[in-house]
Amino acid sequence: MRAKKTSDRKEDLKKFKEEIVHQFHIISEDVISQVKQVAEGVANIDEKLERRFNELKTQIQETRQEVLAAVKFSYAELDKRITTLEKEFLELKYRVEKIETRPIS
Repeated sequence: MRAKKTSDRKEDLKKFKEEIVHQFHIISEDVISQVKQVAEGVANIDEKLERRFNELKTQIQETRQEVLAAVKFSYAELDKRITTLEKEFLELKYRVEKIETRPIS
């Protein structure tokens, strides 16, 4: 009888071990599946961030071009105004010199 109990215990332990291994496989497959889902989510977020980064980069380039064009236009306008002022200043300087060099009567 004692031999039978020992073999029953061994059989019970073997079944218990098999059940634990089976449960481990089920749990590990679920964990692997969840890790794959997380990896896919990270890849999707990475793609979205990359697209958004490229959109922002394009917007920055476009804005930069607009600002450069505005600055160039403003510079041309300022240059024109300064040139006009320089001409007027030279004319006034010439007139003042002409007045100053006139003989006093």
